[in-house]
Amino acid sequence: MTSWQLQEAKNRFSAVVEAALTGEPQEVTRRGKPVVVVLAFEEYQRLREAKAGDTPSFVDHLLTIPKGTEEDGFELPERTKDYTSKAIEI
Repeated sequence: MTSWQLQEAKNRFSAVVEAALTGEPQEVTRRGKPVVVVLAFEEYQRLREAKAGDTPSFVDHLLTIPKGTEEDGFELPERTKDYTSKAIEI
């Protein structure tokens, strides 16, 4: 990714845009730190659609976790301590 200082990017904005249109995002820095990226609109749309459509919700992700059973060798370990309120002495 090509990096431009803000002043240079302003002075050569057409070159920044043309480079982004060729498929290479252009980074713009201010005071030496990256602040924005210029990219082609089609790439921006692709990224937005991918974010909205391909990413499952957290709940969907949790529901895809395999649920073990005793038949496939999955067992919860025995509780080693009693954490109920009855077991706590005051």
